[in-house]
Amino acid sequence: MNTITLHHTLPRVFRGRTDIQSDIWQQEVTFERGHLYLIEAVSGTGKSSLCSYLVGYRGDYEGTMCFDGRNIRELCTYDWTTLRQRSLSTMFQELRVFPELTAWENVLVKNQLTRFKTEAEIAAYFETLGIAEKRETRLGHLSYGQQQRVALIRALCQPFDFLLADEPVSHLDAENTRIMGELMMAEAQRQGAGIIITSIGHHMDLPYEKVFKL
Repeated sequence: MNTITLHHTLPRVFRGRTDIQSDIWQQEVTFERGHLYLIEAVSGTGKSSLCSYLVGYRGDYEGTMCFDGRNIRELCTYDWTTLRQRSLSTMFQELRVFPELTAWENVLVKNQLTRFKTEAEIAAYFETLGIAEKRETRLGHLSYGQQQRVALIRALCQPFDFLLADEPVSHLDAENTRIMGELMMAEAQRQGAGIIITSIGHHMDLPYEKVFKL
């Protein structure tokens, strides 16, 4: 997948409003593979809705969203499954991890499906992110910031054309934020992929090619 395009898209809950000032909603917007984007938002402007639309979890919007020119409303379950396996990797704001599994098991659940990373590569991620000693700890016992680091590792354990990271560093300090950004950029560059990051405040200091105000 090379492009994600929004044609005059608007959450239905905003229908009828005349005060919307946005670089995304009701605009013509294209995200291209291989490029880095930041979407800045404030609470209540539809950031979570946008992310849900892009991964196919919700469809309560007006207008059109297209992947490589194809309206995503035409996609069937098989299409979405294939896209999530090969083209779209997502780091959810709410993480969607398994608290009863260990940090290591949470990553392996993904990697055993994709066979994309070696265990040595995954172990190196844990080491780089400073959570190597937490590998065998149940995720529900870790801090939210530690869980965010595990969620990033999981997101990197698959092929992707676009990585969607929704508030990926909201609970991290400056150093861990920097490391997360470096790992994300390195993997995207290896795959020639695009990155779309959302934020309502604290975000990674990266060379964004376009910053949108939601």
